[in-house]
Amino acid sequence: MLPLGLFVLWWMASKYGWSQSPLLVPPGKVWATAVEQTTSGQLWIGLRSSLWRDLAGFTIGASAGLLFGAAMGLSRLFENTIGPSFHTLKQISLFAWIPLISVWFGLGDTAKVAFLSLAAFFPVVLNTFEGIRSVPRESIEVARVFKFSRWQLLTKVVFPSALPSIFTGIHLGLVYAWLATLGAEYLLVSGKGIGNTMIDGREHFWMDLVLFGVIVVGLVGFSLTWIAGHVEARLLRWRGTSVAQF
Repeated sequence: MLPLGLFVLWWMASKYGWSQSPLLVPPGKVWATAVEQTTSGQLWIGLRSSLWRDLAGFTIGASAGLLFGAAMGLSRLFENTIGPSFHTLKQISLFAWIPLISVWFGLGDTAKVAFLSLAAFFPVVLNTFEGIRSVPRESIEVARVFKFSRWQLLTKVVFPSALPSIFTGIHLGLVYAWLATLGAEYLLVSGKGIGNTMIDGREHFWMDLVLFGVIVVGLVGFSLTWIAGHVEARLLRWRGTSVAQF
């Protein structure tokens, strides 16, 4: 209901002239821009480029985050040795890394993918680490009573217990990577992508193109979140459903 209400308010404001600002573009003009971008193929070119960077960066960052977080969670020595440095680095703003990334990787797609990998890396590490360290001690003691091997302890107790937290980290990493995709397209060298479509609209003061880009970004983000939520629910359905009512 909220998006519908906002759309009606937007339509009424443009129809009845509640504002004379050129920033208030009529919905019909945005729709015409959407049709033109779709039929000309510009939307699909930009969307394909942005999604390719997003998924490549997310895959690299999430994979590295899973390994790093598992190592910190399973090894006290690794946590004590590397953990303090990691917890210091995670306090640095993501965008503060762009000057270093641009020096190391240039300004093209490689730098953008590296930036997105960093965006996905930290939430996956933190949630993987917290998930493993939050495994109930009672569960581990029961496994030891049954003389589980170390491999059985990891695969049947530790990782299943940590999976909800791990999936939360992966979910956050996916969201942060998509947000960082737009930031990378804004701050690094211009190229194909949804962010660059919005930049073109801003530079030429085509507010219909900017608003179209905002809507596309929101829909893609919603779709990624919806897909991740359904994959998580399917893989964790063995937990059952909560009977708590609020």
